[in-house]
Amino acid sequence: MYTHETCPICEGNKFESFLKAVDYTVSQDTFQIVKCISCGFHFTNPIPDEDKIGDYYKSESYISHSSTNRGLINKIYQRVRKHTLKQKLKLVKKWAKGDNVMDIGAGTGHFLSTCQKAGFNVLGLEPDQDARRFAETHLNVKLQPTEELYDLGHNSKDIITMWHVLEHVYHLKKDVKQISKVLKDDGTLIVAVPNMGSFDAQHYGAHWAAYDLPIHLYHFQPKDIANLFDRVNMGVVEILPMKFDSYYVSLLSEKYKDGNMARAFWNGWRSNVKAKNDSYSSQIYILKKKGK
Repeated sequence: MYTHETCPICEGNKFESFLKAVDYTVSQDTFQIVKCISCGFHFTNPIPDEDKIGDYYKSESYISHSSTNRGLINKIYQRVRKHTLKQKLKLVKKWAKGDNVMDIGAGTGHFLSTCQKAGFNVLGLEPDQDARRFAETHLNVKLQPTEELYDLGHNSKDIITMWHVLEHVYHLKKDVKQISKVLKDDGTLIVAVPNMGSFDAQHYGAHWAAYDLPIHLYHFQPKDIANLFDRVNMGVVEILPMKFDSYYVSLLSEKYKDGNMARAFWNGWRSNVKAKNDSYSSQIYILKKKGK
């Protein structure tokens, strides 16, 4: 296990325990989230070593790398994904000033396939070899290992997207710095992450599925995104809700808790109703380089 001695954002060295939660999908082990005293950022600590963390992704329920329709939650996920892919493409079209789109943590390539069919020149980075193979075989999208990020030319991408990926990035500050270099000066970074400040996070506590320990290394709120990217001279220009996520996360949370599916839909609805501009279960952050 690797223990953070300093905060992944501000490098403060004093933390307090926030909560402990179980890895419900793979190991059933208990992991801890701490809060930085200096900046208030929450992160998993300790975390599995970098060469071991892949073992915690080896679950059939980790469906972002799956196309199965088995089970209620998977069926809901697949149907919602068809809708959200259209919305994501619409967002890319709105912000793109060129045709070069890069998706980090591209999974099985469904988003990039959608962009490719719309005429964009796409590049996907994905650490999982099986996911890369699926994307090429089934969707005709060729993905590269994530390490290729550091071989890319500076100021070369019009749009960079990270759909529920930033919370997984092992070397957070280092990778964010490189991403800012690869992005064109007038480019746009689109980041989607769970929001631990949401109603459903508060309601479910240690059972909140979007804590997803230990593979979610960081647990963001809007202020954390602003703080992290300010350090590479980037700022948030818009925050958008991902309203379907409250239902999906509540379904999983109820599954971990006691399996009351009807209550999951009720709590997902309540989360959206109670959310204000920046307190939805998951949110999309549109980021630009400052002064550009």
